[in-house]
Amino acid sequence: MDYAEFKRQLGKAGISIKDFASLLKLQPTSISNYARAGKVSDHLAVIACLMGEMAENGLDYRLVIEQLALEPNRPRGGRQTAFHMQQQLFDLTNAPIGEKK
Repeated sequence: MDYAEFKRQLGKAGISIKDFASLLKLQPTSISNYARAGKVSDHLAVIACLMGEMAENGLDYRLVIEQLALEPNRPRGGRQTAFHMQQQLFDLTNAPIGEKK
């Protein structure tokens, strides 16, 4: 599904991309990054279409999705914080000589 159609389906459902990501416990940037490619993954397309159809038929998709008790995805990659870099340096400098962490 192309990104424009994906956004149209979310519009039918009355939900923003940010709220869609939040509802599914995803990072909003994970969703908006699809705009560059011009199309979304099949699983997100299916979810958006079902949400749009449910909303058009007066069904509350939010209740259904919230009952799933989804676990949030951990962000991948990303920058290390100063705390993490300091902790790594501490671990390296306090390791006994010859011991690798």
